Amino acid sequence: MSDTTIQISEDFWNIRGSFKVGGVLDLGTHASLVRRADGGFVLLDSWTLTPTQKAEVHALTDGGRAVDAIINLHPFHTLHCEAMHHDFPNAKLYGTERHRAVWPALPWEPELSEGPEVPEIFGTDLAFSVPEGVDFVSANEKVHFASVLAYHPESGTIHVDDTLTFIRPPALMRRLGIGERISFHPTLGKALKPGGAAAFRDWARGVADRWGTARTLCAAHVSHAYTPGPDAPTVAMRILAALEKVEPVLAAHEGAKA
Repeated sequence: MSDTTIQISEDFWNIRGSFKVGGVLDLGTHASLVRRADGGFVLLDSWTLTPTQKAEVHALTDGGRAVDAIINLHPFHTLHCEAMHHDFPNAKLYGTERHRAVWPALPWEPELSEGPEVPEIFGTDLAFSVPEGVDFVSANEKVHFASVLAYHPESGTIHVDDTLTFIRPPALMRRLGIGERISFHPTLGKALKPGGAAAFRDWARGVADRWGTARTLCAAHVSHAYTPGPDAPTVAMRILAALEKVEPVLAAHEGAKA
């Protein structure tokens, strides 16, 4: 599924990339292209586009000239920022504080992706949410739990990096009853702040409520997009189920801090 572009709706495209662990296991990565109400475009996250992907994006965006902004959402997804800026040099470049630290020479806009200004700038087209109760950037650089989630109401699509993952097992496993699922990243327990479990629960429930009309979830790693059929659990229901699954982690965290 890597190195393809998947059209989710008339205004949303999920661009798949490759991210190999140990040079062997390809977990995948992604960016998304969103058409704004005014006809301009925004890229969510950065990826070094293949020639085919670049041609596809250019065909949609007047040779790239209609791309207004690149918004980098995961503080640890930094490998492709320079390449994306090179491909779309006129697009305003947004990132987290960590993106700026890793790429200090890039022309970053002053507003941080995790701050309050970016939702105000793009609020007519996109909603954003930062997980609460967890470290946004952990002191342990192997903990990549938190990212800024983005929601495009027009297409009903949530774009998320590591915070939520979607796994769709191979057909044989599905026939054996192993179903697809949305899960919180397994590093949640290490990302929680002292006393942060309650805030995290409230945040997750709030996302499921506020973005309850979501019809698709595009995740960076493993499987690409969850678009439930008419009889399948909605995206919001899957998020609440994922929260239920991590309740032992949250309860253990609360017990340790009692």
